[in-house]
Amino acid sequence: MDRIAPQEEPENEMSFLDHLEELRWHLIRSVLAVVIAGGIAFLLKGFIFDILLFGPSKGDFFSYNMLCRMSTFIGIDGGFCFEELPFKIQSRTMGGQFSAHVWTSITAGFIIAFPYVIYEFWKFVAPAMHSNERKHAKGFIFVTSFLFFLGVLFGYYVVTPLSINFLGKYQVSDIVLNEFDLSSYISLVRASVLASGLIFELPIVIYFLTKVGVVTPQFLKTYRKYALVIVLVLSAVITPPDIVSQIIVAIPVLILYEVSIVISKFMYKKEEEKIKN
Repeated sequence: MDRIAPQEEPENEMSFLDHLEELRWHLIRSVLAVVIAGGIAFLLKGFIFDILLFGPSKGDFFSYNMLCRMSTFIGIDGGFCFEELPFKIQSRTMGGQFSAHVWTSITAGFIIAFPYVIYEFWKFVAPAMHSNERKHAKGFIFVTSFLFFLGVLFGYYVVTPLSINFLGKYQVSDIVLNEFDLSSYISLVRASVLASGLIFELPIVIYFLTKVGVVTPQFLKTYRKYALVIVLVLSAVITPPDIVSQIIVAIPVLILYEVSIVISKFMYKKEEEKIKN
């Protein structure tokens, strides 16, 4: 007689309301982690603001020094060699500084707690996966967190300085002084950092879209030229309107797209093998 391969024991089936209750607790724990990390960031006001947040507004910032050396080496005057940027940051409302402190702490809390948030997400979707897929939980959390933090660093050290350098120096007339509101400055830094962090999650998104059959490697290859246009438009949105900055931002995103194609190929082959077996 042919031996029948043992089947996996099915997970206890849950009703729709049970799933909602489970999701609620995952969200509560995630929010609690963000609040705790944000509370720690709130207490580190000097480091968060003076060192991190206002770092790109100073002439001796690491990125400006590197860009100055690179532009000097290749003989291009990129406007990155300076002692200080010609603008001031000010708060024009009574609660402006306190509000900026609170929201910046929450943003920092989300970035710090991101691996735990991803862990909670994985715990919610894991019961719907096979046991061999659940074994890759640690790898998924590590890769997702690594890509996010890599994107955050890219946003902080590349996108943010390029944006601040361009917008801080830009003037329609010498009569108009650049005196930016605190909330406007923080919004620019926050948008640059978080947008870059999320964009770097592209390979993970493609992984899941391939797994559920929404995209295929051939689809990604066929529409590569359209993806190039989208990437350039996206780069133009999150960077100042100069071609050098757009190219600097577009290159890593295009590399991520090519990596996503490789990941899609791998996943597509695995899904085909499952269907055949």
